[in-house]
Amino acid sequence: MTVRDPSRTEAAPDAPGGPLPPVSPREGPPALPAPRATPAAPREPRGFLARAALLTGALSVAGALLGLVRDQSLARLFGAGAETDAFLVAWTVPEFASTLLIEDGLAFALIPAFSLALARRARGAAGDPVRALVARTLPRLTLVLIAGAAAVVLLAPWLVDVLAPGLADPGLAVDCTRLAAVCVVGFGLAGYFSAALRAHRRYLAPAAIYVAYNTGIITAMFVLGGRWGVRSAAAGVAVGSLLMVAVQLPSFVRRLRRRAVAEAVPGDGEPEPAVGLGLIAAILTFALCRQSQVLIERFLASNLPSGAISHLNYAQKVAQIPMTLSLILVTVTFPVVARALAEGDTERARDRVERDLALATCMVLFGTAAVVACAPQIVELLFQRGAFTARDTAATAAVMRVYALGLLAQTLVGALIRAYFCAGRPTWYPLAAMTAGVVVTAWTGALTVGAWGVLGIAAANAAGITVTAVLLLSGTRARELPVRRRAVLTELSRPVRAALVATAAGALAAGGPESAVGGLAAGGTAVTVVYVLTGAGLGAQGCAPVLHTIRTATRRLRHALSR
Repeated sequence: MTVRDPSRTEAAPDAPGGPLPPVSPREGPPALPAPRATPAAPREPRGFLARAALLTGALSVAGALLGLVRDQSLARLFGAGAETDAFLVAWTVPEFASTLLIEDGLAFALIPAFSLALARRARGAAGDPVRALVARTLPRLTLVLIAGAAAVVLLAPWLVDVLAPGLADPGLAVDCTRLAAVCVVGFGLAGYFSAALRAHRRYLAPAAIYVAYNTGIITAMFVLGGRWGVRSAAAGVAVGSLLMVAVQLPSFVRRLRRRAVAEAVPGDGEPEPAVGLGLIAAILTFALCRQSQVLIERFLASNLPSGAISHLNYAQKVAQIPMTLSLILVTVTFPVVARALAEGDTERARDRVERDLALATCMVLFGTAAVVACAPQIVELLFQRGAFTARDTAATAAVMRVYALGLLAQTLVGALIRAYFCAGRPTWYPLAAMTAGVVVTAWTGALTVGAWGVLGIAAANAAGITVTAVLLLSGTRARELPVRRRAVLTELSRPVRAALVATAAGALAAGGPESAVGGLAAGGTAVTVVYVLTGAGLGAQGCAPVLHTIRTATRRLRHALSR
């Protein structure tokens, strides 16, 4: 079956969910200088973003499911004890590397730069701005990545000692850290190719990277696990990161070979697209600060009984799935926002960001309601086998419910941060907001871990990221792409209320059946029905279209049966 890449068409979309109210002159931000009269940039046809989001979503779901298989395999083969704790400390390296180099790092710096280069190419700039950008940045980045991987190998004993001073087997954690260090190079190149392809409106290869990554880890664990133990998972991280590069390289090379523009206009007077050190510093320090929450959690959990780090890890991996899926649309539309700003269309960019906030919130709150209502059944079905016991299930489910309280804030931070960096200019306000959240996480965790254990760590995470989300939303009014806070908060309140009602209904339904399958089916159905109906009744943007689709399908089915 051939999968059609929606990015083969080019475009300006009608966003799903419909537009927010028009911007009044008082609320609108100062307009950026209008671009010179030049050939219009190609725009996406109607429905492009919906198709791109569907493709990205399908492959992201596949990657997430393989991630669950990876975690299930880890739990089944190695349980939730000292050996798994050692690997999860080493797992800090790929977690940091993916955040810095794929998700919140290179993408924020490179997509605006490639968008500007493509806009100049479309206006007929001399030479090829895209190829020039690659020639200036890719060789230097590769050298930096190799140096970074070498530094991780050399400093592995110190890193393990700092990250988890109370670890039962630090030597095993050092071995795993050194094996996983290869991912610094793999993730960096994968993030570079992903940013370039998304700026070109090509989404198929970038969306497939986590399918390749998790396939590499799972294969390595089953092939090498008998001889290498948990080290096989770390080797799989290295192999999987290189597979992420391999699946994107052919498409990236094809993009560089094409020069589909009008006749070049020498000396167009515009600056060459560049990735400034100030922008990179602002983005990477923000991403490092955000990821430091993981360091705080593992540092605090390393002094708890063996298995605490594992319970926290499994809970996070499952609970984060709704947040990851809710940000798919934001990932797809980030190049659209960056291109709109490159063309001087600030209003279009802001409207897109506001719609993304509304839709992402609606999606993540639906997932949050399901996670909180059905946590024991989800964990039992996913992990309770082999070395993972019923006691581990109860502990992980409790952590997952507390951790889920911060999912809305996680999603808001992921969506809002793009509004700060989409213009390709450095700003330090996100770092200040994230620093405040990390301070809250650290102090709250330190105060609660003694009495609540791993539950206190999860609660600290939720409290810290919520502070960051509030600060980021508050600060947009003074930035380059200010969103209308009152309209956004009004829209967000609707799915929040629907989620509260759906969570209560789902928890009651899930507690009835004795089996985990029956409880999850009953609870999931209750959450879905109650959330969609309540959200649609309140006018939530993400729920009303779903209800409309159901009504349309029902009418068509009745009509077909009556014939």
